[in-house]
Parts: sequence; structure tokens; C-alpha cells
Amino acid sequence: MKALVTGGGGFLGRHIVAAVLRRGWKVRVFGRHRYPDLEQKGVECVVGDICSAEAVEAACRGMDVVFHVAGITGIWGSKELFFEVNSHGTEHVIFGCLWNGVRRLVYTSSPSVVFTGRDIHGGNESLPYPDRYLAHYPASKAKAEKMVLGLNEKETGPPALENRERILTCAIRPHLLWGPGDRNLIPRVIRLAREGRLRRIGPGRNRVDLTYVENAAEAHVQAAERLVPGSPVAGRAFFIGDHEPVVLWEWINDFLVRVGVPPVRKALPYPLAWGTGALLETAHRLMPGLGEPVLTRFLAAQLGTSHYFDHSQAAELLAYEPTVDNETGLERLVAWVRETGLVPCPSRKRPSEVDLPTRAESTRNACRVWGGRGADGGGQVDPGARRPS
Repeated sequence: MKALVTGGGGFLGRHIVAAVLRRGWKVRVFGRHRYPDLEQKGVECVVGDICSAEAVEAACRGMDVVFHVAGITGIWGSKELFFEVNSHGTEHVIFGCLWNGVRRLVYTSSPSVVFTGRDIHGGNESLPYPDRYLAHYPASKAKAEKMVLGLNEKETGPPALENRERILTCAIRPHLLWGPGDRNLIPRVIRLAREGRLRRIGPGRNRVDLTYVENAAEAHVQAAERLVPGSPVAGRAFFIGDHEPVVLWEWINDFLVRVGVPPVRKALPYPLAWGTGALLETAHRLMPGLGEPVLTRFLAAQLGTSHYFDHSQAAELLAYEPTVDNETGLERLVAWVRETGLVPCPSRKRPSEVDLPTRAESTRNACRVWGGRGADGGGQVDPGARRPS
């Protein structure tokens, strides 16, 4: 089996690569850079831009399955950029698969494609796409997901590809990716907490799903293995997460205390946070030079409401079962934070700005604190996608 992983040098992408290698498959990574550590493991690295149809088509040649992970996330930024990368980039992947006869496509989606800003308690895949979104990120992901899943309704591709075989597709919706190796979400949480700038939104009782990154990677590969003719997996989206939802702010404070950072004590009432986000959005649209607002309605809703999901469809059809529990994941994460110096110890100097991204870097990446991955984890710009300017 030969697999292409777009964004394979990123947080989730690397774990998908590892999961595929464990199965003895050959792996090609498509991204913005070459990754010597992956090449040493026998991975072929192809450098390219997800916004280039020609580059993506070439990367798909000779593949049996494509994992499309590359994309940009964020709570703020250019609508054109989000749709260019997340929606049009996905079109390029679809064309590359159809043109080259790739039979399986697994798309990394987001639970935010069904998020309206209201609480979701145990929602399942019957939740509809909303008519309006609070940010460009979920809107662009929803458009891409619809295209990917819609392929299963067609016996053929576009007219120029009528002789090609049918492609089988599905979408995985991991919620709030976390774990060692995250250079976006975790460093920002630590930085803001240390500086006393992290605020709880609401009373702090909201429950959310988390998805340990290895669990998410396994779900992707399990889906690919089950994308066969006649399979009920084809054409479906799947919510995945860890065993149980967590109380978000309790989890954050538990993590902060474990790494020696003071827990979050200050809070904003949810209505005030929502209203402040709306005002800031308006101000920043009128004055683009201000950059990214510190709070938006989307971010307020992500941090102040409950949103956790029913994973039974993934368990039934993908045999999905989280292999890393929350406590084990936290122990690994805390060990990684200490090893990498994200939190200074008495015997160490303050970590460099490479370890803790600056506010300017956060703005350039269109990701702040939780970023668009208040829904799917980490505010990361995956390799293979363009960076917001």
C-alpha cells in the first residue's frame, strides 16, 4: 500500500505517517519543506504548495490512498486565503486523486463545521451544517468536507475523467488535538498563563472533547483500511475524541499546575466575552492594520460553551477505540514540556522565542491561543498549506 500524507510534516500529519509506517506501507509526504528525520525513516518528501493544482496532482501519482491533512486554521484572517487553501486546495487533492486513479481519500475535517456557537452535548453526525458561521475557518472546512463526501454519490468524476474508477472517501472530525510535539496550542496557553493574560470564559463548567494526537492518527488509518467497495464508511464523516469529555478549564488548570505555572483565576462572563468579541471584530474589520483581535465571538464560544460528541459511529464502523487515555497523555505532555524547556526551571535559562512563539508570529499564522482549533486542536498551520500573511 502506498500512501500520500498532505501536511505530513505537521503535528497530526507526522503521527499519521508513523501509524502508516507501523503497518509497513510506503509513505510520501507533501509539504512546504523536506523533513530529514522523516526521510531517514524511508519517507519520500515532496515539496510543494497545496494551492498548486499541478504540484498536488504530481504528488498523487502512484498512490493507493491519500490522507489530506494540510490546511490553515485560525479565528481571524482573509476569507480569500482560508477558502484558497482549505477549499480550493482540497479541490486540487480531489482532482489529483481522480486523475491518477487513487481509490481512497481520507479528509481531516473539523467538528467546527457543525458549530453554531451554542452548546453541543453528545451531538452525532446527524447535526446539520449551519447556514452561517462565526469564522471563515469552519466555513472553508465545511465546503471542503461537502466536496469530499459528495464524491461517493457519483459513479464517475468530471467529464474529462469519465473513464476513471470511482473514489471512496470519508472525513474525520477530531476535536481539540493535543499531545507532545504541539508547537502552537500548548506554548500559547503556557505563555498567556505565565503572563497572567489567560482568562476563563464563563463559569468554567463547560465540557469539551479532547483528542490525543495518536488516537486521531489511528482513526485516520483505520478509516483508510475500511474504505473498500460496499463499505458503509464511504461518504460519511466521523466525530472522534478521547474516552470522555473533560471540564475544559479544570483540565487546563490541572495541566498548568503540573508544569509549574499558576492556574487561571480571572474570568470574563460569557455575555461580556461574546459582546467584546463582536465589537473587536467590527473594529478590526474597519481598521485592518490592527491585526488579529484578541477575542472574537467564535473564540468566546469555543472557550465558553460545551461541545462534545457521540463517537459511537466511529467505534462501530471504524473500530475506533482511543488507545491513549487522558492521564497517560497528560504525563507524556508534561514530560515533553519539561524536556523542551517550554517552562523554565531554576537550573535553566528562559526558553528562547523559538520555543514560545511571539505575538507577531501568532498573528501571522492567523492563530491565537486556541485559534480555529478551538474546534479541532492547536491553531496550527499544517505544512503543505500557505501561511497567512
